[in-house]
Amino acid sequence: MKFSSCILALSLGVVNVSGHYIFQQFALASKKFEVYEHIRRNLNYNSPVTSLASKDLVCNVGGLQGTNTTTVDAKAGDSFSFHTDVAVYHQGPISLYMSKAPGAAHDYDGSGDWFKIYDWGPTFSGGQASWPLRSDYTYQIPKCIPNGEYLLRIQSLAIHNPGGTPQFYISCAQLNVTGGGNATPGPTCKIPGAFKATDPGYTANIYNGLKSYTVPGPTVFSCS
Repeated sequence: MKFSSCILALSLGVVNVSGHYIFQQFALASKKFEVYEHIRRNLNYNSPVTSLASKDLVCNVGGLQGTNTTTVDAKAGDSFSFHTDVAVYHQGPISLYMSKAPGAAHDYDGSGDWFKIYDWGPTFSGGQASWPLRSDYTYQIPKCIPNGEYLLRIQSLAIHNPGGTPQFYISCAQLNVTGGGNATPGPTCKIPGAFKATDPGYTANIYNGLKSYTVPGPTVFSCS
């Protein structure tokens, strides 16, 4: 009986771990790369980060350095995509951030300034909120940012459990951007530090007549 109970507990643990998701694959223009190619490999499988003060918010657990990660050449304006192992299913916004490395991206710990380039928030129709739940997210590298090496960060903020601690699912790709401009992206923020426990988008109850929603973090930078 004890042996059966142990097997059951282990099985439940496997289900729990495999029930999350991770952004593990990157695509640039028309080319989709191998799993963790140009993306920093995390060490927590697909478990979330939950502490707002943790450095793991930068590029996930184990993602503060990228010496074992290759950096991909990209042109400003190129389309890119992040792909998950299983489709995102926790309600909440998806956001994209960039931070320019002071040197090589693989040596950069993300402690500099970050700027947001896009948010996927909810859409509202018939009194209901619909969240961007899927397995790939596509956008473009801003055309006006300066040339150089960058961390490109995707974040899923899961707010599916009101009253519980929201969960962050994060990955970072390493890019060498060419063909850019001379803009100064902003507003900027630090990570950790960009998100507060009092942010309305962090504490929102998605099951209690949600009529509007503000994604946490800075406003989105635009070249125009």
